[in-house]
Amino acid sequence: MKFAKKLMTETKIVRAEQMFATDANLAGYGYLVSDPSTVEVEIVTWPTAGWRPVDEGTGNEAGTTEGDFDFWWNAGMLHGRNSAVNDEYVLARMLPSEDEAVIGHANYHPDGGQLFFPLTGEAFVIPLAKPGDDLALEDFVAFYCDGLSGVYIHPGVWHEALLPLSEKATFFDKQGRVHARISSHFEADFGACLGVPMTPPETQ
Repeated sequence: MKFAKKLMTETKIVRAEQMFATDANLAGYGYLVSDPSTVEVEIVTWPTAGWRPVDEGTGNEAGTTEGDFDFWWNAGMLHGRNSAVNDEYVLARMLPSEDEAVIGHANYHPDGGQLFFPLTGEAFVIPLAKPGDDLALEDFVAFYCDGLSGVYIHPGVWHEALLPLSEKATFFDKQGRVHARISSHFEADFGACLGVPMTPPETQ
């Protein structure tokens, strides 16, 4: 709950750019998914520690893991439980206006991509930034998804799971089994948090 307390502090908010999730808009981040059974999660070969190369056919054998990713809002805080990696999170807080959420952390997976697919058609918003460790809050785009499709993100794409518009939502999650995470804690890195619009964009 330390993260929840941190999100409740007064801090500067940088508002993410807002877009509808389309394959064109998601280029470089990932793509929309209508059938999760067709998705092959990209697995990245383990990096070398020196000049000798990784032996062919090794360093990428852990495969994938999958399971339900449950989300629920409680007292203005968004909680998440990912059974695929047996982990639980506090992800965001809702501003009093309820048209914007605030997140204070994001991460990426260097070992593989990740699929989020709504099991009962819940609309959601997913904030993403393209790969690269020289991150800025202004790099994030808040993609609005109507719940008719899921979203697959490539390895290295910055994200903080997703933010459902309903009180509770369950998503099918599939990702690399190694589950390496590289994180940015926004208040420490930037002295600010990220504001994520929770209403549909005005234009397609």
